[in-house]
Amino acid sequence: MARIAFLGLGNMGRGMALRLVHAGHEVRVYNRTHAKAEALTGSGVEIAASPRAAADKADAVFSMVGDDAASRAMWMADDGALASGLDAGTFVIECSTLSYDWVRELAHRVTSMGLRYIDCPVTGLPEAAAAGKLTLLVGAAEADMEAVRPLLEALNDEIIYFGKVGTGTAYKLMVNLIGAIQIASIAEGMVMARKAGLDLEKTAYALAKGQAASPQVVRNVKRMVADDHDQNVVFSGKLRVKDARYGVALARGLGIEADFGQTAVDAYARLAELGIDDQNESNVIHAIKIKDS
Repeated sequence: MARIAFLGLGNMGRGMALRLVHAGHEVRVYNRTHAKAEALTGSGVEIAASPRAAADKADAVFSMVGDDAASRAMWMADDGALASGLDAGTFVIECSTLSYDWVRELAHRVTSMGLRYIDCPVTGLPEAAAAGKLTLLVGAAEADMEAVRPLLEALNDEIIYFGKVGTGTAYKLMVNLIGAIQIASIAEGMVMARKAGLDLEKTAYALAKGQAASPQVVRNVKRMVADDHDQNVVFSGKLRVKDARYGVALARGLGIEADFGQTAVDAYARLAELGIDDQNESNVIHAIKIKDS
């Protein structure tokens, strides 16, 4: 049994923290919105008043938050986890989807303190997090990867180890940028279908059977037909545009223009302009309709 701190209890983090409890670990949690932490009362977790308090004497500290700013606050603030005096060799496991530059900066800070940094973004929906069936996309020193593997067992169906720190994040940003392009292009296609007089349910069915299908394309095209973007928000437009921006920044840092990626960013950015970026990412179709009209 390990002493684990878990920072961030959103749609993904909550399920992940509970999986670690079910695996027999001693888990102390912190969330900026205290009510989300309080909702876990009675589940076997201990609720901490700050990231620093959560991380005190921990063997490993996990973080699962929305963006760079939230991650920076969790780790680097005066009451952040790195201020807790973690013992040398403690695992710092960052599962959030963050910018490549911030991950490398954080990893440098962590390793300079004698701690072990695990770059560990995940792929999978909240139900996969709750069931311990995520895919973990890991970048870490090889020895650290093998040492941390037992702690990760409760969370995943599979670990894909890409190599050194930063490679897990690089892959996650690449694949999420691909996803943003796919979903935006499907939205544009569905607007075309509507304009051409096609039956949208039949169009969605045909897409699911064809070469353009992927799990997220199938999932989102059904939401576009149902027009229920404000219900059961699986992944918001706000999170999708954040990931896509981080992906474009990485691409440009590598000397790639990322024209398709930028087009997807622009489409999702319109959701914020319309005040609906907290709805499901499938509502990018609404932004395309507005431009089209």
